Amino acid sequence: METTYIEIDSPDKHLSDVLEEIPSNVILYKTLTGIGATYSEIKAQRHSIIIEPNVPVIIGKCNSDKHKNDNLLGVYEGVTTDRIIKYLGASRGKYYKILTTPESFTKVKDAFLIFNGKIYNTCFLLIDEAHKTIKDVDYRSDIVLPMNDFFKFKGKALVSATPLKFSDPRFEENGFSIIKIEPTYDYAKEIDIKPSTNILREVWEEFGWMPFITGQDKDKPFFIFINSVDIIYSIISQLKLFDKSSVFCAPKSIDKLKQNNFNRCYENWDIERMSQYNFFTSRFFNAVDIELDFKPYVILVTDVYFAEQTMFDPYSDVVQIIGRFRNGITAVTHVTNTKYDLPQIIEEELDEFVRTSEEVYNTLKTFYNAAANKGARIAYKAAMDSLPFNQMLDIDGNKNWFAVDNYINDALVTGYYRDAKSLQRAYEQHDDILTPSVFALSDRPALTDEDLRFKRGLKTLSTKERRKQIVKLLEYLGNNDLTEQEREFKADLRRTDSFIVEAYELVGKEVIEELDYSYPEIKKRMIVAQYQLGAKGTETIQLIKTSFKVGMKYRLTYIKEELIRIFELLGVTPPNKITAQSINSYFETKEVWIKKDKALLLVREKV
Repeated sequence: METTYIEIDSPDKHLSDVLEEIPSNVILYKTLTGIGATYSEIKAQRHSIIIEPNVPVIIGKCNSDKHKNDNLLGVYEGVTTDRIIKYLGASRGKYYKILTTPESFTKVKDAFLIFNGKIYNTCFLLIDEAHKTIKDVDYRSDIVLPMNDFFKFKGKALVSATPLKFSDPRFEENGFSIIKIEPTYDYAKEIDIKPSTNILREVWEEFGWMPFITGQDKDKPFFIFINSVDIIYSIISQLKLFDKSSVFCAPKSIDKLKQNNFNRCYENWDIERMSQYNFFTSRFFNAVDIELDFKPYVILVTDVYFAEQTMFDPYSDVVQIIGRFRNGITAVTHVTNTKYDLPQIIEEELDEFVRTSEEVYNTLKTFYNAAANKGARIAYKAAMDSLPFNQMLDIDGNKNWFAVDNYINDALVTGYYRDAKSLQRAYEQHDDILTPSVFALSDRPALTDEDLRFKRGLKTLSTKERRKQIVKLLEYLGNNDLTEQEREFKADLRRTDSFIVEAYELVGKEVIEELDYSYPEIKKRMIVAQYQLGAKGTETIQLIKTSFKVGMKYRLTYIKEELIRIFELLGVTPPNKITAQSINSYFETKEVWIKKDKALLLVREKV
């Protein structure tokens, strides 16, 4: 597609300063977030339908003082077709300005069909943050529904700050071109990349480090972006931030948090709900305006072991998140771990994979269509459904180009997190927008995110495998200078399998492995170890030395009875029966006689 470049020479200028209105049949790469593309369309002298990626964006625009006179209608779950029809009827003499989610677009179309049957020639259709159509189609299949109608509109355009590749051939067929905004000033944002093997510890350190290094107020709010409500709750719980935190997420995630008795969670951003620590899921990565009278600290968190959906695309996700703050930020850090066994595939190989997968699918489809009986069709259909390309089809069985683009983009992003160097290179590809500083990986702490992943899966393992993993984790932990998190981690292991933790503490890893994790054999060794600990203890030795003196003779019957009394008194259980010969652990002895009874002479002390 042909590309036109439009320069903008100041951060104070907006899209409307360089472009009177968004033309039809264009993909507008605005480069900068907050440049006012949606604002421009709302103010445009024409009827508009604007598709926004998430509900909070729509609510934010509709409640903004900037648009109180712009006849806005937000359409999302809960807003009925009848409500839209009433809006259309009440808008005579005014421009329609409808903001809708992709999933609710069908209600807008149905309302127009009932109202006057005219939508395609009446309204200009703008898809805002269009990269989300690619990014989210794997878990929001309905996000592409408007695209089947998009090309029917006389006036239409896509807007994105992120120039992801749109492969759909309909753009070329409809004569689309590209407009790219080019700032002529330095607009790159600095970002620190902190590779870590312990995400929780690194986040906690950032809470102290960011105010220190910037020389800013330590009480300034933090904004933490993590696309996993489970990780968010784990951080809040383990760092004991319940009274200092707010979580902004989807309604289902709110329900989950409330089940854990955490109630400071909201589906829409409002400054009145702000806390010291503010956590956001991907629902708030794009388009939401967070307008503050200060510049906050921003932390992005990725944990590839616990939740792969927490991986950020530097060029889209990170740029978008930083752009949420219209007044700027004090500092931004990306805390992440890496995983060496993540696949790293170049784009050419991914393209070839998709092409070949499509060929295989179509071959089987030919056999399916020509099948002579029902049994053969069932077999071919089962084979077709199992193929990777089946996930790249729409509900009508046609190739979903956005799903293809999503597959390729996701695979590329996954490869970034194979190691710190790969992630650094990904950031440096876009150093005109982001200027990364990559910190060296600190020394490996005793407890890593991979270890935490092991712990979460312990209950699904066989008894022997579970105990092997627990011993491995206990070895990592050691016994000294444990952090609060590590002490709690060890307590969790004890609750999972108290026997093997006690065994590790008593006899150690080598003995457990020597006995091949056999419960009876380990138990025997534990009894011996417990006896030895008790028998060699200070109290035991003192009592024995009180009862027995060097140079004295003692009948064997007395020695046995007195040792049994002492051990019972101290609660020490020997592995075998106490005999008179047990005294040899404490004294060198010599066999003698007292009249006709066998006895022992205590020659000298051993302990």
